[in-house]
Amino acid sequence: MTAADMHERALSATGGAPEAMRARVLVVEDDPRLAAFLDRALTRAGYRVELVSDGLTALAAAQAAPPDVVLLDVMLPELDGLEVARRLRANGGVPILMLTARDGVGDRVQGLDAGADDYLVKPFALEELLARLRALLRGRALAVAEARRGVLSYADVRLDQDTREVTRGGRRVELRNMAFELLAYFLRNPGRVLSRRELLEEVWGYDFLGDSNVIEVTVGHLRQRLEAGGEPRLIHTVRPIGYVLRLEGSTA
Repeated sequence: MTAADMHERALSATGGAPEAMRARVLVVEDDPRLAAFLDRALTRAGYRVELVSDGLTALAAAQAAPPDVVLLDVMLPELDGLEVARRLRANGGVPILMLTARDGVGDRVQGLDAGADDYLVKPFALEELLARLRALLRGRALAVAEARRGVLSYADVRLDQDTREVTRGGRRVELRNMAFELLAYFLRNPGRVLSRRELLEEVWGYDFLGDSNVIEVTVGHLRQRLEAGGEPRLIHTVRPIGYVLRLEGSTA
């Protein structure tokens, strides 16, 4: 059974139950069969869908009618998904869920560095795709609804939840969306070992474990940004549980 056949079977299994979200999703996918499946599946789930097949058209569509979330393939004609993500991120904070056929950690970090909030490796289950879209939209709604929240700090790291600026030892650290929220959660819980399940539930809003490798990838991205000036490690791995924010020692 091909991946497309699996998708068709999953679509039938949903029974057409609407999620009644009516959020607008910009789907950027050049595979006609997968694009058609995503269009039907997301429409049936209650989303409004705009479908484009190349990077340049995606940027034009996002500028003409800003979407609530972008579902973005990496391999695209005209302009690849990584560059599309960079340009979308430079112009705003729309959540980006990247679709990739590459499952290496390095490839996923590239996507986060480009500005994606989350990624999903092909072939994927429809239920997981819908769960991740819901999580991204919930996170965006919370960010919009929250009033001023103040500053979080630990050691030489300072995170302003209002201006969404992060510094380490006075050095500006560029973080976007889920990476920013993950660091904020660590800063709210210094010295406490945080399990992968807790991080998925509290930061991403997943109601199931799903692909827990998203934690590894995002932590790797955070470490890279926080240690870019040669600073010592703050986010440590505690095997087999999860991670901890602490100043002394390195167990990773």
